[in-house]
Amino acid sequence: MCAAPERLDPARRAFIGLGSNLGDRRAELARAVAGLVEAGDVTAVSPLYETEPVGGPEGQLPYLNVVVELWTSDDARALLDRCRALEAVARRVRAERFGPRTLDSDVLLVGDDEIEEPDLSVPHPRMWLRRFVLAPLADLAPELVPPGALERAVGAVRRIGRL
Repeated sequence: MCAAPERLDPARRAFIGLGSNLGDRRAELARAVAGLVEAGDVTAVSPLYETEPVGGPEGQLPYLNVVVELWTSDDARALLDRCRALEAVARRVRAERFGPRTLDSDVLLVGDDEIEEPDLSVPHPRMWLRRFVLAPLADLAPELVPPGALERAVGAVRRIGRL
């Protein structure tokens, strides 16, 4: 008698970056994290960082940033849809590239997936250049941040606690 084949678990480790520099930044991030938690696949949330804006118009206020770790069966497209829904709840306005925003949410990594589509790139193409992504990612998954990457990344960051 043959044993039934093992069912492969389609879930994998994924990371979403969240940032806000308009309105009640902490409340916007807390609401976004709560929205992600509703799906039941969040496993960790990084410490909270206050970070300087990178790129975009002069005079922007500092951001608050976190990275959220998930163990999820959602693919990158489904995670992007979740991110866009969070931004809609936060009433994000896309007036200027890298401009101020109530909520920015980015799919950073989804398992070992590599995706290059017009509106979705995984791994996120600029994450290795940005300290505001790498510092909280390193808190959750130091093995994923290559040696020296944090030091080479741009933007001042300051850990300020937890959400």
